[in-house]
Amino acid sequence: MEPRHKIVTAAEKLFDRHGYVATGMDRLTEAAGMSSRTLYKHAGSKAQLMAAVLAERDRRFMRRIKVESVDALFAALEEWIRTEGARGCLFLRARGETGGDTPEIAEVVAAHKAEFRERIGEIVATDLGRDEPILAEQVLVLFEGATHAAVYRGAEAISAARAAAALLVESAQP
Repeated sequence: MEPRHKIVTAAEKLFDRHGYVATGMDRLTEAAGMSSRTLYKHAGSKAQLMAAVLAERDRRFMRRIKVESVDALFAALEEWIRTEGARGCLFLRARGETGGDTPEIAEVVAAHKAEFRERIGEIVATDLGRDEPILAEQVLVLFEGATHAAVYRGAEAISAARAAAALLVESAQP
């Protein structure tokens, strides 16, 4: 495995489990099985490493939500939680921990959330056959809320949001 990929993979597990602030470079070097010099050479600063982790997560997540309906979107979230775990949105947690004041992280988070919002708009439009920006915003809020509520409620939170989204989509049908 290439050193940068090994570092990003190890760092994602640590950042996801312990958070950005609580994960020190010593813990990262140990998890990646390399010296701090090698880690810095391939990953840069801790903020750059977190940005790389978020970029990789964005790639996997956006691939996961290449779906054609709102119902399939929530099914994808259920699958994501099953495989990735229910610890809330790593993007929002990273932004919260840094207060949005770390440019490398803030930029990746903003780009991801903009792309995610656009993708939800596309899914809603495909599902209904027309653009419905208000419904897309409602689905976005349900999805984000379910992602965080799943931390303490488990898959039930996603099921509840999925059912609410189905009612919204049904009421938007002509």
